[in-house]
Amino acid sequence: MLKKILILIVVLIAVLLCYAATKPDTFRIQRTTSINAPPEKVFAIIDDFHNWPSWSPWEKLDPAMKRTYSGAASGQGAVYAWEGNNKVGAGRMEITDSAPSSKVTMKLDFIKPFEAHDMAEFTLEAPASADTSSQVTTVTWAMHGPNPFISKVMQVFMNMDTMVGKDFEEGLANLKSIAEK
Repeated sequence: MLKKILILIVVLIAVLLCYAATKPDTFRIQRTTSINAPPEKVFAIIDDFHNWPSWSPWEKLDPAMKRTYSGAASGQGAVYAWEGNNKVGAGRMEITDSAPSSKVTMKLDFIKPFEAHDMAEFTLEAPASADTSSQVTTVTWAMHGPNPFISKVMQVFMNMDTMVGKDFEEGLANLKSIAEK
């Protein structure tokens, strides 16, 4: 009987690992919102890491989080590193591309609780309009990167798009609130 149970467990683990192997080699998570503010205003909030504590969804998870700013004051070359509790972990992000009022691209290096190297992008689009006083900006926050095998196994049990996506939605709502003031 014990032998049959062990064989069943081995078969189930093998099926699980085979299923995980079918997951994509890369991932992409993104969310979009509309903000009643011109792209210049929204861009300035995103492009300067010093503004992130006011809207980032992860900032409030650890009020004692240590933050370090280096490189450029904002835009390309600006660096933000953090170290906090087990909810926020530790890592570093650097703005690698900054196109005024339209796009901010960042390299994300997570150190704790797990190591990962991804990219994040904020794209801003405003419909062409002569009336800039009531301008609406569409903001898309995306993260993408490699999907190593251990992540594929974790995705069998949890939906990363749902987990991280809710944080993106919260962050975009916070960004909207600040930009529309």
